[in-house]
Amino acid sequence: MKIVDIREVALPLQGQIANAVVNFAEHDVSLLALVTDVVRNGRPLVGLAFNSIGRFAQSGILRHRLLPRVQQAAPQSLLDDGGTRWDPARVLAIALKNEKPGGHGDRAGAAAAIELAVWDLNAKLADEPAWATLARACGRPVSLTPVDVYAAGGYYYAGGSGHSLGDELRRYRDMGYQAFKMKIGGASLTDDLRRIEEALTVAGAGSRLAVDANGRFDLASATAYAQAMAGYGLRWFEEAGDPLDYDLNRAVADLGLGPVATGENLFSCQDVRNLARFGGMRAGRDVFQMDPGLSYGIGEYLRMLEVLEQSGFSRRQCYPHGGHLINLHIVAGLGLGGCESYPGVFQPFGGYSPACRVEGSTVMPSDAPGFGLEQKPELSAPIAQLLA
Repeated sequence: MKIVDIREVALPLQGQIANAVVNFAEHDVSLLALVTDVVRNGRPLVGLAFNSIGRFAQSGILRHRLLPRVQQAAPQSLLDDGGTRWDPARVLAIALKNEKPGGHGDRAGAAAAIELAVWDLNAKLADEPAWATLARACGRPVSLTPVDVYAAGGYYYAGGSGHSLGDELRRYRDMGYQAFKMKIGGASLTDDLRRIEEALTVAGAGSRLAVDANGRFDLASATAYAQAMAGYGLRWFEEAGDPLDYDLNRAVADLGLGPVATGENLFSCQDVRNLARFGGMRAGRDVFQMDPGLSYGIGEYLRMLEVLEQSGFSRRQCYPHGGHLINLHIVAGLGLGGCESYPGVFQPFGGYSPACRVEGSTVMPSDAPGFGLEQKPELSAPIAQLLA
């Protein structure tokens, strides 16, 4: 078995949206394909993945550093001991040869795209969905239960645009979602409180609405927001300050006004260990949002889970960032707390395929082999072009 070609394309995210810190108009994503000499139904078996969303494509790192190492490696060195499947850890180690530790950043997302594509490839080799391959590899029961899911979005709309926050959340509700996440920090506190109250008219209860500041606030602003929002009983207050300011996160958690959530901008196991040590996160209450697609893939994510569980936290406190099909399979396979979805933004990657059933704010992955990216209509044309 050989990987005979590796292809990458940078796809722009569709839509003009912004949070309190970032405008996504210029963002793109690396879609990666591992093409093999294994033939199924007259076509080569292909592993597909991408480096999550909300960042940038990693074409340069992939094409000039990581992918040539994989392409030049002996084919047998990429396989497991039995030679019957590709080994994600071995492929990743070869891709990262001569890379220094630390300084993770964009490299972590580039490497993740490769590692995740190997998982997709192995699941297709076994003709099963990726969640089942992952569960089996981790010694977990290969049984599927509905995954808790919330619709993320809640962006800012200009007056007179014909759109409103309430309109957006009602569209998600009509799709089957009953829990939501919205942005704050891009307006005044007074305006954001008004927006929260507008969102609550759709969510119906604070326990079904989370807010995300995307790291916007200093401690004084974060405290003011936390105190002002305390009466709403919100699901969580996400990334109040800089993601590496563990002391700020601890101070907000110590206010005791509600759950906090963070972690999507932590790209290594050591970062998560520091969060567990110094971030004030509380067992059974707060939410960890590390994203395998931004942090070297599933192998590193499993090490993060080990650190959390050794520190007294539960994997049920983990809701990976990303809102896409790959993380849905990871949540289902590893028995995590739940998953976010971007059904209205970040296309062509955000949200799930029509084959994934969203009912009562839970979702079930489809039975398509691998991550099922080919089932997502918005990705059909880009995948076909990549493999042409």
